[in-house]
Amino acid sequence: MEFPELETNRLILREIKEDDAEDLFKNFSDDRVMQHYGSEKMTQIEETVGLIHSFKMNYIENKGFRWGIQIKGQNRLIGTVGFHAWSSKNRRAEIGYELHPDYWGKGYAQESISRALEFGLNEMDLMRIGAVVFLENGQSNELLVKLGFQKEGVLKNYIIQNGVSYDTNIYSKVKG
Repeated sequence: MEFPELETNRLILREIKEDDAEDLFKNFSDDRVMQHYGSEKMTQIEETVGLIHSFKMNYIENKGFRWGIQIKGQNRLIGTVGFHAWSSKNRRAEIGYELHPDYWGKGYAQESISRALEFGLNEMDLMRIGAVVFLENGQSNELLVKLGFQKEGVLKNYIIQNGVSYDTNIYSKVKG
């Protein structure tokens, strides 16, 4: 199956290629982006190339989709959005996303996540889409609620990042 390309009014969600490593490195090496991402920031571009390969393997092995977010008319990625922990048998996946701070507050996250959700519920036939978000990440928590996610609870000591244990909110959006 060919990797699905999606469009919104302002964005193209497309397959992430090795050529995109430099753009993604700007995100995954930025303290502001990684503060609530759940893993340590990257210090070398080779780490980003490895991440791109893992996105590709998840797709090949039917474990997930991760799109690069590109503004129409531009040839660079400003972030990524997609699904991981995909179980086609159980018709569920978790959504994840990140955006470079230069593009925060412009509606790009909402636009790209909305399109990915539409794809997940309709094309992937998911019944449940989950999201795990740091308690401290107010903007992401607010955005998920705005997009129709329901908070299900708090996962205690769920993510360790830079040696610190964090509680997270767990959200879900269910079909129907």
